[in-house]
Amino acid sequence: MQQIQTIVFDLGGVLVDWNPMYLYRKIFSKESEAQAFLENVCTFDWNEEQDAGRSLADATQLLLQQFPEQELHIKAYYTRWEEMLGGPIEGTVEIFSQLKRTKRYKIVALTNWSAETFPKALARYDFLHWFDGRLVSGEENTRKPFPEIYEALISKFDLNPATSLFIDDNERNLIPAKAIGFNTIHFKSPEILEGQLKEMNLL
Repeated sequence: MQQIQTIVFDLGGVLVDWNPMYLYRKIFSKESEAQAFLENVCTFDWNEEQDAGRSLADATQLLLQQFPEQELHIKAYYTRWEEMLGGPIEGTVEIFSQLKRTKRYKIVALTNWSAETFPKALARYDFLHWFDGRLVSGEENTRKPFPEIYEALISKFDLNPATSLFIDDNERNLIPAKAIGFNTIHFKSPEILEGQLKEMNLL
C-alpha cells in the first residue's frame, strides 16, 4: 500500500447517527407499525432517490398519490426530518479530530444525502465544517454506489485512489471504490476503526 495522503469519510452511520425510526417511534404506538411504514411507504429505496437529486416536494407528492391514507405520516418525513438525527457518533468525531490535528492528510467527505436536508446538518454539527472538502450526492445528481460519484470525487479534490482511504459503513459502497483503486475500511464501530487506523500507522 502506498503512503495514504487523503482520507475520505462517509457521514451517515459513520460520523452522524441518522435513523428514520427515531421519528417514527414517536408517531406510531408500536415498533412493528413504524417498521412496516418504513419498509412499505417511505422506503430506503425511495429515500435514496432524494440522495440522488430528486426534490423533496416531488418525492412527497409521489407517495401521496400512492398512499393518500398515509398523508400525515408521509409529510412528517421531511417536515420533522431533524428528529431523525440522533447526534454525532462521538467516537468517530474524536478520531476525525485526531487525524485533523496530525496535519498529515487531506480529509474529505463523500455522502449520500439530499441537497435540501444537508444544510440542516451543517447548521447543527460543527465538525462537518472541519473537512477540506465535501461531496454531497444530492448536489451531484448521482449517489453511491454509482461509479460517477467516485469519478466526481477524484476530479473535484484531485485525488489519487492509490493514496486515498475511503471509510463507509455500507459495504455496497466500498465495492466500486475498491474497483478503481481506493484503499477501503468497512466501518463497524469507532473502536474498531481506531484499531484499524493504528494498524495502518495512520493514527
